[in-house]
Amino acid sequence: MDDSAKRLLQRLVRRIPTQMLRDTLDKWERLTAKQREFVDFTQSKWTITQELLAVCEERELSVKHIAELEMIYVIGNPNQGMWHTFQLVDAEDDAHSLELVQFKEQFKSHLSELKRNVAVKIKKNTDEAIWIRIAWGETFSRPNHLKATYVVHYLQTPYVFVSGLLSKHKPLLLQALTLSTRHQGIKDANLSGQKLTAIRDLLMRQYQHVFPTKYPSPLAERNQSVSNLHIENEQAEASANRHRMAGEAFGNGMLPALQSAVYKLETKFRDLTNETMTERDKPLRCVVKFSSPNILESLRHCASTGIASTPVTPLLSSIPLKGRNYFVITDNAPSASSQMCQTQD
Repeated sequence: MDDSAKRLLQRLVRRIPTQMLRDTLDKWERLTAKQREFVDFTQSKWTITQELLAVCEERELSVKHIAELEMIYVIGNPNQGMWHTFQLVDAEDDAHSLELVQFKEQFKSHLSELKRNVAVKIKKNTDEAIWIRIAWGETFSRPNHLKATYVVHYLQTPYVFVSGLLSKHKPLLLQALTLSTRHQGIKDANLSGQKLTAIRDLLMRQYQHVFPTKYPSPLAERNQSVSNLHIENEQAEASANRHRMAGEAFGNGMLPALQSAVYKLETKFRDLTNETMTERDKPLRCVVKFSSPNILESLRHCASTGIASTPVTPLLSSIPLKGRNYFVITDNAPSASSQMCQTQD
């Protein structure tokens, strides 16, 4: 093993929880059963690392093999790091007939033409997702496997999920993806988060969809303890309306665990007592950010319990409808705040 393979293995062992390390090594299948038994997983991480280094040295494994181990762990634990979403646009006529073998060959070929010294590993997951691991090198240096970029793409869909991408490599990756998937362009989908499964489900509508309607729908029965019958009777109609409106805005089932929503506002300052700010020619710019372990569930709860007003403002309900968590809002209206915000597509 060379130094780069040793460093990658050391960092990977520190990263993987001890209770998950054995299963990850079993899926790797680069070590024999006897060699895996040689490793004592009850010891400290330092001791486990030294034992694994010795076993991998015996097997004469390279950095390419250690990268496979990292890829197995990342695929099995996708809700780590920060994932950003892109959307392919203007598909060519034969884009929907693209197969995995064709995609792999074309992607590697295009990326190699754009960037020298790049290492690419492509693996198809059980859920039909195509996982790509890219280690970038420079003109006179080998690929750096310690800072790999991960790309997830579902063939025949326009969505691409990327993690660990540096700004200098972004144009190269996007161009290679555009060419290899047979599209004319690719754009930012304005959706990001630490949980890949959440942003995937939100963008690809893999959860109970939202079906807005102007007609009231019957409220499903709820098993709730009634602490005060008099209060419950008085507020039953208002509570039912709040639950119905919250359900129409966000759905009634499990929601993707999106963790943040950012609104970039550009508006006019309105205060008759402050002429200096009110008469400014330039608009007032600010950023509003909502954060929560599950922001969609939090917003639905706020609407259904009366913490937030209903009907739910389109700015908040557009998160599940548009599949975004970043919005640019411009205020051009001179009057009422209820007419001031428009979400730009």
